Amino acid sequence: MNVDLERLNVLIVDDNKHMVNLIKTILHSLGVRNTREAMDGADAFTELRNFPADIVFTDLSMSPLDGLEFTLLVRNAKDSPNPYVHIIMLTGHTEFGRLRAAVDAGVTDFLAKPVSAKAIYQRIMGVIHNPPAFVREKSYFGPDRGRFQIDRLKGSLQHKRRRQQTTG
Repeated sequence: MNVDLERLNVLIVDDNKHMVNLIKTILHSLGVRNTREAMDGADAFTELRNFPADIVFTDLSMSPLDGLEFTLLVRNAKDSPNPYVHIIMLTGHTEFGRLRAAVDAGVTDFLAKPVSAKAIYQRIMGVIHNPPAFVREKSYFGPDRGRFQIDRLKGSLQHKRRRQQTTG
């Protein structure tokens, strides 16, 4: 199904200017015209007040406010401009514990670095065609965590790591 991405608003949050430029270039090649940038989670939260983002691509590791803290702020702060925005976590750290923490913070999806145009397109299409249900529990608000099947994710990460060790 062909989707026109021209009207999609995307916020890119990363303290690495090269990564921001790469993501922006890929998004523009896919047809996304409305992008904004932020260097860390604090700047991104401020930017969300002025920019109605549909999707946020955020790095995990930033300072002073990292991607996990940013996600928790967006999902839970009383003054959050959009607690339902789709947040896709970018990370070079795909250890199970970090991914589990991101799921528990309320990310919509993950994207392992290095990124590709195909992977970014797939994440965008996933959000558009199969958006997750949001749930509110006593200690959690965000996309339904059950969709990640964490045990299966852990197994695939272990398989990926073993494969990298034997081929690297």
